[in-house]
Amino acid sequence: MAKYGEGDKRWIVEERADGTNVHNWHWAERDCIEWSRARLSSLLAGLTVLDGEDGLTLRTVALDNLDGEAYVNIRKGKVIPGYELSLTLSWEAEAASESGAVKVAGTAEVPYLADENADEDPDLHITVRGDETPLALRAKDAFLSRGKPMVLEKIREFVAAMAKGGPAKDELDSKKTPAKVAAAAPGAAPAKKEEVVAPAPAAGKKKAKGKDKEGFKTIKMTETFYCRSKDIYEILMDENRWKGFTQSNAKISREVGGEFSLFDGCITGVNEDLQEGKLIAQKWRFGSWPDGLYSSVRLMLDEPESGVTVIKLKQTGVPEEDKYGNSTVVENTERGWRDLIFQRIRGMFGFGI
Repeated sequence: MAKYGEGDKRWIVEERADGTNVHNWHWAERDCIEWSRARLSSLLAGLTVLDGEDGLTLRTVALDNLDGEAYVNIRKGKVIPGYELSLTLSWEAEAASESGAVKVAGTAEVPYLADENADEDPDLHITVRGDETPLALRAKDAFLSRGKPMVLEKIREFVAAMAKGGPAKDELDSKKTPAKVAAAAPGAAPAKKEEVVAPAPAAGKKKAKGKDKEGFKTIKMTETFYCRSKDIYEILMDENRWKGFTQSNAKISREVGGEFSLFDGCITGVNEDLQEGKLIAQKWRFGSWPDGLYSSVRLMLDEPESGVTVIKLKQTGVPEEDKYGNSTVVENTERGWRDLIFQRIRGMFGFGI
């Protein structure tokens, strides 16, 4: 995959029947290292291995250390976990003696826990802190025989949680539509297929102010450019300049009612209102969105002082899911405007700070 600034098309999805994520449009990554730390700590700390059997009490104490990386990629609604971790767990044992209770402590170390070995139990090394007294060796043997299986079982629970999305699982579950949930219920009748329409309020009915239609979101952004408003308008409406700063094909009509095609045809739409240097209003969609569904884009250009232009973007009717089940459409659309359009314009035409 090309790096940023080298002609990459990460903000592009070609419309394909198989839903293939051609240019990585649907790739979203979530850092999971802190979630992993909390999850493993809750799973592994405070486990009772022995509770007085043969006069010995043995339990885990805390997750002392966790190093490495952990993340979850969500692509087309599918979860792809990645992690390479090492961890150290402390334990302590206590036994009664003629002189009173005697305590020993040690560690259980997993030197390598990785997604590439998710179907295998990792190595687990048990050590004693301090001298290897008879009690220490007894506790170590007990941990190997009784504690090791418990620790590995908890690690398998962590691996399974990562496979389901880690910290993104709740978000993924919340994105499921009621129709999908109902269809998944045992004995549920097949959901009736409904025609997808543009998210516009019905005639004669007022939409609650500030409220988005269920299943859709609104994107708002404000960007400042150090240029005249007519210059930024010209860039946004000129297909040759689009080809230059996006490194992709573009076809743009400069007429109201005319059509446009951006990022090799992956974004298409129709011009609704054009006011040179002031306004660009369009019906705008990705090929991966449900058929027939368009969002509304309004780019308001204001020049509060000579040579300074403020763009206010408002995009309404952005679906939370595309037709392939990807649930990061809004997040990626916003990032695309910011990183692959506005930032690219600043970099190529020198309109930044």
